[in-house]
Amino acid sequence: MSNEEKITIKINDNGSIRVTGDVELIDGEGNPFQTGSTFSLCRCGQSNKKPFCDGTHKKIQFASAPRASQ
Repeated sequence: MSNEEKITIKINDNGSIRVTGDVELIDGEGNPFQTGSTFSLCRCGQSNKKPFCDGTHKKIQFASAPRASQ
């Protein structure tokens, strides 16, 4: 990865955590998950594809919209 490529992690309102960039995602034992250059992580805790988002947050009406302090 060059110094010019920026990794972004966006906490979507009422939804997932969107990761964009060249990131290695590993489990608690150090094993890598297979990911692309963009993927979404579950934030509601109800996904059947954890740690990845499967859209369940919409069905359960998950509500959270955190904001960064200014």
